[in-house]
Amino acid sequence: MRHRNGDAYHRPVTSRTATLDLARPRIPAARFARPARDGAFLAGLAFAFLIGAGLLPFAVDAHAYWAANPLDPYSGAALADFDAYFYSPAFTQAIWPLHWLPWPIFAGLWTAAIVVAFRWLSGLWLGLVMLLPPVFIEVAMGNIHAFIAVAIVVGFRWPATWAFVLLTKVTPGVGVLWFAVRREWRNLAIVLGATAAIVAVSFAIKPSLWAEWIDVLVNRSTGPNTAGIWGAIPLLARLPVAAILVVWAARTNRRWLVPVAAVLAMPVMWPNSYSVMVAVIPLLAYDRARAAVAAPPVVAPPPASSADA
Repeated sequence: MRHRNGDAYHRPVTSRTATLDLARPRIPAARFARPARDGAFLAGLAFAFLIGAGLLPFAVDAHAYWAANPLDPYSGAALADFDAYFYSPAFTQAIWPLHWLPWPIFAGLWTAAIVVAFRWLSGLWLGLVMLLPPVFIEVAMGNIHAFIAVAIVVGFRWPATWAFVLLTKVTPGVGVLWFAVRREWRNLAIVLGATAAIVAVSFAIKPSLWAEWIDVLVNRSTGPNTAGIWGAIPLLARLPVAAILVVWAARTNRRWLVPVAAVLAMPVMWPNSYSVMVAVIPLLAYDRARAAVAAPPVVAPPPASSADA
């Protein structure tokens, strides 16, 4: 920018200008990002519509959520079995009304919600993000990784959303160590309190389901590696690494590393598990904006006048 007299200067960086600058693409192909984003979003919604119309047989993982009986979700649950349900009773009870929808309608709405989640997470870069194999596999399979990514991002402002992670995939909840390391005890209390409140309501519906869930996690959620190379490293080896990564992230103000740790802490690392890392996009932008605000503004010296020459 320039003053009317032609003197150049740098604007002091504020949270608003930092955010705007970070949101602006820096590469020559960036002018194609907006139409690519809009096209990818419409294509994703069209894909969801075709599933909802019963014309495409996708959303296999979502079928397990739809088919699970909220009062008896664990009958016959075994790793890699079709329609095996492994999340807490609270999750299937929370979506209880959706069980009454016809399967294609449920699948279409679920897929559309995943597309919207990725749109919110990736912003202008949705066109590129939707080409990543973990992302389009997630859209096609209908798992909950996109929603976990949203919960992680939102959880830095509203920590209660971590309850969703703890009551579904469980181990990616290692990210709540962020609050403990930074001594954000109020936020940690909100996470634990929200989770406990949800458990209490679910327990009141049918207490025995919680003992069944623990039995499923301990005795029926492990077995031979069915994820191929993706599941080659066992959880017990990955979980400590994920915890160390969260501790380092918390000490160095790197929020964007928390979704990376969550992927490392997945119970089984399926190919679409890596779609959680789309959460890196908004968190990295936020971290960079905060760093820019914390840094002192850079002001260029005024040019020498003719009188000084």
